[in-house]
Amino acid sequence: MASDHVAGAPADRPELAATVHIETRRELGRADRKIYGHFLEGHFFGNIHGGVFDEGSPLAIDEPGPAAGLRRDVIEVCRALGVPVVRWPGGNYASAYHWEDGIGPREARPRRLELTWGGREGQPREEDNRFGTDEFLAWCALAGAEPYLNNNARSVEEAVRWVEYTNYAGDTHYTRLRAANGHPEPYGVRYWGLGNEVYGAWQMGHRSAEQYAADAREHARFMRLVDPSIRLVGVGWHGGGEASRGEAWTRALLQQAGSLLDYVSIHLYGASCHLFAAAQEQEQEYEAVVAQPLAFEAELRAYAELVRREARRAGIERPLALALDEWNMRHLEPVSWPIPQPGADGDVAPRATPSAGQDSRQRLRVNRWSPRTLADALFYAGVFHALQRCSGLPVPVGMANTVNLVNANAPIVVRPAGVVKAATYYVWELYQHHTGPIVLPVVVEGPAPLRGVRWGALLDAEGQFVARQELVPYMDVVATLSEDRHRLHVAAINRHRTATVRMRLVLDGGATPLPPTATRRTLGAELDDVWAYNTLSRPDRVATRDQGSVEVPDGQADLPPHSITVLSFARRSPGR
Repeated sequence: MASDHVAGAPADRPELAATVHIETRRELGRADRKIYGHFLEGHFFGNIHGGVFDEGSPLAIDEPGPAAGLRRDVIEVCRALGVPVVRWPGGNYASAYHWEDGIGPREARPRRLELTWGGREGQPREEDNRFGTDEFLAWCALAGAEPYLNNNARSVEEAVRWVEYTNYAGDTHYTRLRAANGHPEPYGVRYWGLGNEVYGAWQMGHRSAEQYAADAREHARFMRLVDPSIRLVGVGWHGGGEASRGEAWTRALLQQAGSLLDYVSIHLYGASCHLFAAAQEQEQEYEAVVAQPLAFEAELRAYAELVRREARRAGIERPLALALDEWNMRHLEPVSWPIPQPGADGDVAPRATPSAGQDSRQRLRVNRWSPRTLADALFYAGVFHALQRCSGLPVPVGMANTVNLVNANAPIVVRPAGVVKAATYYVWELYQHHTGPIVLPVVVEGPAPLRGVRWGALLDAEGQFVARQELVPYMDVVATLSEDRHRLHVAAINRHRTATVRMRLVLDGGATPLPPTATRRTLGAELDDVWAYNTLSRPDRVATRDQGSVEVPDGQADLPPHSITVLSFARRSPGR
């Protein structure tokens, strides 16, 4: 149980202690707002139909036009959060998607056999294409989000005409189509992807590194002839556990197409087995979940260095950034269990779940409807810490898009009766609204046990998760300044399952005084259940608690177990 002193001054006898050294006079980097981005995939477990788009729902827009059918409540929640950028239509779905199927009168659009997610785990076999380019861009405008369109990278002609349809201002067949579909003026879409995971045999259009690199170069060249201002994301790859494959792929991409790219993508996923782990394994699963940001940060740093090195070798002078345009924590379960379905309250519908067999870890699937938990929230916060720290790399992380924004393991859960802000929604709220863009150097001195860190969802030959021995600090801290430098924000994660940590802040080696009070916000401090989640009937079980102004005597604050705390200080003499 969280201690009683979380809202005020430190208690007399903390269980653990950590000293946090912050340099306020030197920037580590600038965190781009797009690292808090999102992702929507067509035909994917309630992202679109029954998610952002729900024709016939009393909660949907009923006026004619591209916005008809969009859920008003989803738009309102997204506007309140501040969604910076959204990638669409995928993902795997993008590889087989033809954008012209999704424009024009909805009743006249072709119905297609869907080859990516169709028929899987209860998904319909056919795609009706009633949600297409104009609907997505109308949704982005209403939600206040910047669109990031990802084309299939299998046809230069198709990609070029999509840019023409959205961005060209002249008088052509495609601009006339756009006007007839309700938008005479160009949309001005800036961000464009050149395919998705083309390195994988699961993609339509899978090809070798050399072939993809040549195709990416041709796509980029002609797409930029239509609109030179667009920003392009090439498909990168860290090798999926085999670094040599990632090196070969990235080298070919940058040698042939690097001078035309702005971003190189990387995809990372974590794994949790808490849905089927035995009672005595639950604490171990919690530790596995909250430690996985270490693996993410290591992979991001390694890939950023690879891109830097190969770009230099290729003679590329334009700045490049990483786009972590797919990432999440996957809740795994045995395939022998009944296929999960969405529950009306915002969780998983009731079903019989027998005990997992001894070989269950070799035959697992992702539960696409499993709600996000407090443990997930700590994981997400840890990833945001990693993204902020990676903002100062020579090849920084300039964009990130979690899978997904709505339903399917998302921070926003949509059901016919309404919207649930998941536990992870509040992590976005904390970091977008209560941390700053100027990232400062931080060193944490505190306990860090040696543990096996699960390296994403990779399995070894015996069906066990790949793990690496790493020191896992109980305290993960980032410090940022507001753009005007008038506020110092300190975001701290206490990963310890049961112990309070007393944090002592030291600025510039003690040369800079710390104000005696701060505004304090916490997530999870009052909860005991690390797997707690929100539903329509219990919407605020895991939510940010604003504790107002609190004392921070001698720079000390006690941080409850399994919680996130953000302290915001008004600076006395902001300097540059």
